[in-house]
Amino acid sequence: MDGMKTQDQTKEKAMTTRNEDDATQILETLKITKIERRSANVGGAWVTGTMGGHRFDALVFADHATESEYELGNSRISKISVQPIGERRMVACFDRGWELRPTTPIAEEIVDLLAAGLAETVYAC
Repeated sequence: MDGMKTQDQTKEKAMTTRNEDDATQILETLKITKIERRSANVGGAWVTGTMGGHRFDALVFADHATESEYELGNSRISKISVQPIGERRMVACFDRGWELRPTTPIAEEIVDLLAAGLAETVYAC
């Protein structure tokens, strides 16, 4: 039984490492093409870019939303849309709440990576 447990743990570790490698490869493709800061009275910045063969637009803020449901997790992103480059279809859309949860594994990874660090990149703290 212990041999089976060890085998399962080894497979799980290999999958985790592979997922981390995939995420790193996707993150390395990040290109921010435009940051458009909004007026001071509304705040935030529209960020446009590409990552992993997809285009994204996100509304990012320096501070967290006053209403937690208006923010994607703890990311300071209140709006984000993701679509494959050259296509019109959306594969993820969050607008102060999910309109379209990520429909592909890569869309989910892109949203997760942007949620983890886009605000920090834009507002280099």
